[in-house]
Amino acid sequence: MTPKIFVLFGSPRKNGYTARMLECFFSCREDAEEFKKEHAVIFNAYDANIKPCIHCGHCKKVRGCIYDDFFPVEQGLNTADLLVVASPVYGLGFPAPLKAVFDRTQQYFEAKHSLGIERPIQKHKAALFLAACGSTDGSGAAMMRRQLVLEFKLVNAHLVRTVLLRNTDNTGFDKNLVSARMKNAVRRVKRYLSGIS
Repeated sequence: MTPKIFVLFGSPRKNGYTARMLECFFSCREDAEEFKKEHAVIFNAYDANIKPCIHCGHCKKVRGCIYDDFFPVEQGLNTADLLVVASPVYGLGFPAPLKAVFDRTQQYFEAKHSLGIERPIQKHKAALFLAACGSTDGSGAAMMRRQLVLEFKLVNAHLVRTVLLRNTDNTGFDKNLVSARMKNAVRRVKRYLSGIS
């Protein structure tokens, strides 16, 4: 089985550490560029500029959101076998554009709890969290991971692995280290996906 991959990319830097981590993820395959082109959709939160949730209550009464800019995210969540969240750590949390994407999944919470739709996102999927932080302290990534565990329940995903690159302010990017961790993560994802197929 060749997985469909949906990436939520949360960095403003297209060639920064988070982007390089994502490239290491795809490079686990020999046909990385072709594979990425055919099987992956990368949703850049900064480019998309998703409107933030305004807690208007619309999704408590009617399925969906008053804003119509969320369709690419919903489509990715409904078709992917693997969801990858790739983000830097900003102030112990997600950058604002990516946080806005997560906040808009309130519509799935309301679909389940207010409208009685048991599984608003039908397709179950594996999930990976790739995080880069400048400091040696991993507590920000740990808090982000806790948020994602709850987030993934809403979108019918299971967090299989977290790959954290820390202390980038001092050590930069160690491609060999990241690649080794990524290969391990990909192996775990394959095992998980083979168990649910």
